[in-house]
Amino acid sequence: MRIDDAGRVHLVDAIPVLRPEEQIVEMMLDGWRNQQLSRNLQFATIDQRISCVRRFIAHSNEEPWNWTPTMVEEFSADLRSVRHVAHATLRGYQNSLRAFTSYVSNPDYGWDLVCEKHFGTHPAQVFFDWNTARHVQEDDSQPQRRPYSREELDALFDHADDEVERIGTTSRKGWQAAYRDATMMKLAYAYGLRFNELSHLQTIDFARNPHAPEFGKFGVCKVRFGKARRGSPPKGRSVLTVWRWTPPIIEDWLANGRGDPGTLDPVHQRTRGPSRRDHTAEAA
Repeated sequence: MRIDDAGRVHLVDAIPVLRPEEQIVEMMLDGWRNQQLSRNLQFATIDQRISCVRRFIAHSNEEPWNWTPTMVEEFSADLRSVRHVAHATLRGYQNSLRAFTSYVSNPDYGWDLVCEKHFGTHPAQVFFDWNTARHVQEDDSQPQRRPYSREELDALFDHADDEVERIGTTSRKGWQAAYRDATMMKLAYAYGLRFNELSHLQTIDFARNPHAPEFGKFGVCKVRFGKARRGSPPKGRSVLTVWRWTPPIIEDWLANGRGDPGTLDPVHQRTRGPSRRDHTAEAA
């Protein structure tokens, strides 16, 4: 057997299959990977989906051609009652497994003939609307979650600043990492950034806003690695600077982020106090 670039399997009778169960499962996963690559999905998404299939195989102790709806319900019940996963997490697992079973049960890919030849059965779709979670509303967040209050934000940022000063006054390593984390926390809040968006920021991503010259060269944050739609590259967007304390924090990091702990204290103390007061006054 061999797999083409589109994920279709081709039978080659001259080549024997030594361990058909293991070998065919791996070839199914390889073929599914090719099929998803042809759809232009991200590598991280593909790896996560394949990992989910392996997890279901380990849980059910059965290969895909022996899966049944009962196994689906037992797996979902275990995720909810034992592991207490979120609604969106459960739906994500089910969607990944549904996509895999749709692939292996599609006769265009030839896995039905392979399984019939070696095992006397064939894979079928076992994930249906009546045994999987449905996506009926945009927001799946739990009601227990809430935004931070202004007091909680102040406490969080002050604690991050205190950690920078505490580590900087000792002989321990980690001063730069603590300083980086404190800056990233403030920028994530200031511009509403996801972690992937934040980790890819560069100085070239900041620009002036002609309608807000008081922010200088940090009036706009141009996000280049926004959340991508399915099969599309990262989506970009521009976020305007709204807090007066944001530009000093960026300037402070660019001036002292790679320096010595002794060079941080005067600038850090000067930008830290007004930033919290400005935040409280502007948010009120």
